[in-house]
Amino acid sequence: MDGEFGGGYDADFLASAVPLPQAVRERRLSELPYTHFTVLHDRDRRLAAATAVNIDGARLVDVPRGDDWHLDARIPAEEQAGPALYRNNDLDRGHLVRRRDPVWGARDAAERANFDTFAYTNAAPQASGFNQSKLLWLGLEDHVLEHARAHSLRLTVFTGPVLADADPLYRGVQIPLAFWKIAIWSDAAGALAAAGFLLEQGAELDGVDLQEAFHRAEASEATPPLGPFRTFQVPIRDIERLTQVSVGAVADADSLALAGAAPEPDAQWVRLESADDVVLE
Repeated sequence: MDGEFGGGYDADFLASAVPLPQAVRERRLSELPYTHFTVLHDRDRRLAAATAVNIDGARLVDVPRGDDWHLDARIPAEEQAGPALYRNNDLDRGHLVRRRDPVWGARDAAERANFDTFAYTNAAPQASGFNQSKLLWLGLEDHVLEHARAHSLRLTVFTGPVLADADPLYRGVQIPLAFWKIAIWSDAAGALAAAGFLLEQGAELDGVDLQEAFHRAEASEATPPLGPFRTFQVPIRDIERLTQVSVGAVADADSLALAGAAPEPDAQWVRLESADDVVLE
């Protein structure tokens, strides 16, 4: 690929406008448009604060995966968590915008979108082991698209790591212990509908100091001690509180809240064991 970047995320992709997420506290963010998606990159944390992608489920194109991870030349290399973070360990370069989600439309645009998803700005370190919770996380967009099948088959997804101040340090990068996702679609009347999800990969160290454990892993060139994945459906207001990122009117369209979730923080987190547990209406 030639590495050219597309026009980025389209806020008018659904029947109602859905603007990009906005940080509610001051941080050095770069808005990086790619093909059918945009990354809001936190230059101090060297990772995305949020991503936003448009998915046209009726126009998806089958493009070979490839594995061409690359830095984005629009920002300094030292402000990106690049290949050194993943060298000689079992950390996954976890796609934030899922590889296949923006791969739609004309063939050249789909191929460019596939290439763009392999920018390090779209990656975050994740535990390498696949368990049922991580597989469920990877399939949530498909599940929501199926729910929207009677309508336009269009979906907008916001995703990012939870960038907590206490995240442990490894090779100069604070490693997120949780990730969030918000799926947004239009209902039959054209109104917004949304669902929020959280994936945890917190270490289970049974009282061992987390920072010290990560320091020992770095010193020995080992993989940092991340725990098994757990997937939850959570109120979107809780995601805003945890991330200090605002999603505006999307939070008012939360299917979990509309189904009667309690307003208190953390009071209505639904542990997901399968897609059947997801509340979409």
